[in-house]
Amino acid sequence: MLVETIIAALASGALIGAILAGLGAGGSILMTPLLVYGVGVASAHAAVGTSAVAVTLNALVGLAGHARAGTVKWRCAGVFALSGVIGAAIGAEIGKALDGKRLLMLFGLLMIGVGLSMLRPRSGEERADVRLTRTSASQLLPRLIAIGFGTGLLAGFFGIGGGFLIVPGLIAATAMPMRYASGTSLVVVAALGATTATSYALSGFVEWPLVALLVAGGLVGAAIGLAGAKQLAARRGLVERGFALLVIAVGIYVAVMR
Repeated sequence: MLVETIIAALASGALIGAILAGLGAGGSILMTPLLVYGVGVASAHAAVGTSAVAVTLNALVGLAGHARAGTVKWRCAGVFALSGVIGAAIGAEIGKALDGKRLLMLFGLLMIGVGLSMLRPRSGEERADVRLTRTSASQLLPRLIAIGFGTGLLAGFFGIGGGFLIVPGLIAATAMPMRYASGTSLVVVAALGATTATSYALSGFVEWPLVALLVAGGLVGAAIGLAGAKQLAARRGLVERGFALLVIAVGIYVAVMR
């Protein structure tokens, strides 16, 4: 493996780890383009499979910090993740059957759509005390299951953690505040990523040496992201808008250059 490739993989892992730990979402959507255009992975399917493994492991690292901080709604995460895993398993099989160039084009279009949706202002009342109980189940379960399955389907198809969909999905389903949605989303990111990664790994679409480098970089990035999370909280809106514009720009590049 070339030195340039090693450096690019470590840097990519660090970037994704920092974004996942700091924002709780969004990092995975950049991983596949980074592997294809930054690291130089030739196969789109190999990039998707490798991305899924690395994102899963990096999400677990970020989750540990959020769990210690008490910003994870475990029951909501469990229901969302379970329905999402079913969707991800179906989506991964569909994605593997698609031509690599077409998959990248659709991935780019998805990035553009996601970036535009992130620019929309959020509305609605937040509920920091939201809990999934027998009393609230009739209201929360249908939303968590439906949104979880749809998110999983897209995550599996594109080989992404889906955090950029999971965070707004959790907020829409439960009205939990952003800080809880960010932490809770990492449980689901890990579950969906593991499902997609397993499917692609069984088909031989994972570059394991790259996974090791991406995770090593991700450990450093996660430490940076967790350390900066509190400082970014006051400027979260500005950070998210900047990230949204970056996602749109990369999406246009991927859709055009595929």
